[in-house]
Amino acid sequence: MYLLIKNGRVVDPSSGTDETLDVLIKDGRVEAVDKKLEAKGAEVLDATGLIVAPGFMDMHVHLREPGYERKETIATGLAAALAGGFTGVCCMPNTDPVNDSASVTRFILDRARAVSPVRVYPIGAITKESKGEELAPYAELREAGVRALSDDGKPVVKASVMRRAMEYAGSLGLLVIDHCEDPDLAGEGSMHEGTVSVRLGLKGIPAEAEVIPIRRDISLARLTGQRVHIAHVSTRLGVEAIRAAKKKRLPVTAEATPHHFTLTDEAVLGFDTNAKMNPPLRGKDDVDAVIEGLADGTLDAIVTDHAPHAYEEKMVEFDRAPNGIIGLQTAVPLALDRLVKTDRISLKRMVDAFSCAPARLLGLTDKGKIAPGVEADLTLFSLRKETRLKAEDIKSLSKNTPFLGMKLKGAVVAVVIAGRVYPAR
Repeated sequence: MYLLIKNGRVVDPSSGTDETLDVLIKDGRVEAVDKKLEAKGAEVLDATGLIVAPGFMDMHVHLREPGYERKETIATGLAAALAGGFTGVCCMPNTDPVNDSASVTRFILDRARAVSPVRVYPIGAITKESKGEELAPYAELREAGVRALSDDGKPVVKASVMRRAMEYAGSLGLLVIDHCEDPDLAGEGSMHEGTVSVRLGLKGIPAEAEVIPIRRDISLARLTGQRVHIAHVSTRLGVEAIRAAKKKRLPVTAEATPHHFTLTDEAVLGFDTNAKMNPPLRGKDDVDAVIEGLADGTLDAIVTDHAPHAYEEKMVEFDRAPNGIIGLQTAVPLALDRLVKTDRISLKRMVDAFSCAPARLLGLTDKGKIAPGVEADLTLFSLRKETRLKAEDIKSLSKNTPFLGMKLKGAVVAVVIAGRVYPAR
């Protein structure tokens, strides 16, 4: 079976490619990338005016199943991922039960294969039940299909536990992803500590609550020689600490979310619980620092931290509402509109942050590139087409987003997974 994608602008940072080319796919794999390709009997997809990129992967998604199916199911979460332009996602382990065993990992993978073509890479827990005390069985988790480890939503408070986790995971080639938050400093805070929190009378979370554990993890990376990946960086202090670590060639990587490079704590002024997240929305200087970090590669990947919540959970007082928003269908348009269109980062860097970087970090050698022999996972998007997310267009089971109805310049058109085309709708 042949698929021929004609006349697209192929942007592949892994090879430095950025030109109008054809991509020929046979039996789910890339056969050739060149000008004016032909293949008798092939299905032809005209990509004139579109960007053809390596398949986008979201390293940080909450699919909620098992245990929280009223918020999201694997089926609805992956439907949102497909509509948002993602060919693969990594799902966090804070389910019920927590993904700290091979049986839970296998359930997630079996369920995902049954309901969607989107590739799922489960993330296992760092500690049993994510309680921060005893390490989960990493070898068992890796054998079952886990690609990385995290207690996301909960910080690993004990440095000794984090050290052992990095050493054990490193010996197995697993990436450790840390939710960096000092729970003592964060306390009962519900938003960023600053002038807005004072005006609203809400308890704030200072930037130092993020950077102190980041600095600890950097020190542990130096001590162990093992990798650590910092989740959802939101502060200038955090970006600067990671940049300094990278200059010293320490094995530290990081990610950022669209809400942290598009929104400030001013979004909380109306007490909209869709502006409540962890880490919280920060000040403008922090937003600028996150964008600078993405532009220069200090922050390796763009992730959504897609966190669905049921309607009634968010319809409470701001400080009582759960943290998080959905993001799979708005991430790419937000990056195109707020970063690329404004020349804050290059298109090549954006594609790298969504595709090549996640593949590198997770050791997925068959992903994040468009080259003969690799699996044909591609994301096709337009720089000119507009996106306006309506409630009825949301594929997620939950609707908790502050970006509803916002007009954005840039849109996903289709994805290709294993050589099969899926329109983004």
